[in-house]
Amino acid sequence: MSRLYALIEAGGTKFVVAVARSRDEILRVERIPTTSPSTTLSQTIAFFQNAAAEFGAFDAAGIGCFGPVDLDPRSATWGCITSTPKPGWNGVNVAGAIGAALGCPVGFDTDVNGAALAEARWGASQGTSVSTYVTVGTGIGGGVVIEGQPLHGARHPEMGHVRPERHPRDHDFAGVCPFHGACLEGLASGPAIMARWGATLSDLPEDHEAHEIVAFYLGQLVVMQQAMLSPDRIVIGGGVLGAKRLLPRIRSAAAMLANGYFGVDRAGYDVLIRSPELGERSGLLGGLVLAETALLVKAPLIPV
Repeated sequence: MSRLYALIEAGGTKFVVAVARSRDEILRVERIPTTSPSTTLSQTIAFFQNAAAEFGAFDAAGIGCFGPVDLDPRSATWGCITSTPKPGWNGVNVAGAIGAALGCPVGFDTDVNGAALAEARWGASQGTSVSTYVTVGTGIGGGVVIEGQPLHGARHPEMGHVRPERHPRDHDFAGVCPFHGACLEGLASGPAIMARWGATLSDLPEDHEAHEIVAFYLGQLVVMQQAMLSPDRIVIGGGVLGAKRLLPRIRSAAAMLANGYFGVDRAGYDVLIRSPELGERSGLLGGLVLAETALLVKAPLIPV
């Protein structure tokens, strides 16, 4: 019998949980609202325990989690969420709770690093040396994969919290980020769009200034990544990207801002900046990459 994996895409709005044997054999999927830590984790664990009763014990679990999170395996708080704006979730030991309940090794990373890994292995970033994945939704986050490995460091990338140049028609909005106000997440995330214009980007008319302003901010993130990481591929997903023509607008904004400096012409931005080929499964399949890696390196069980 092939191995059995527990997969979790732990988002600030919902946990997507799944039981899988491989990328092409996902046995069960469920969505659990992200409410209080005790309720959400209890429902998540119950899902997997019910699945184990049917399919057998899990070989490993993989968790891509909203953050910030502690990714240092030497740290006493590895697997924990740290200074998140999500009420009640500071200090929650997500990896420890899952590992203790399921009794298996746990692979743990940010949700965007997980999605970046999945797109690099199976999706839009296949064959690249350096790739990034950006999600624009409830928040804005970015993950990086270099030669097949996710970028960590002192913690992990926090691309949504850079401070962009303000759009000429957008100087009065203070931003919604509780930590930084008018950072990228504070200006161009879903909640920022709703706070500023009272509607989602998809619901605003095509000629509404919001489309140009949001593309201008996200185009700056593309150019920042080019300047600091020189990626072969930038994959941009998330709920805000459901707005028609936002991706082409981001490409145009990035090309204008770069002004030819990074060796990519306007047509080249169509190749550099892509939608997720794995669609909504990028984050969940990132959990599969993390679970397989945890099993390969025989990751230790981390107590709660």
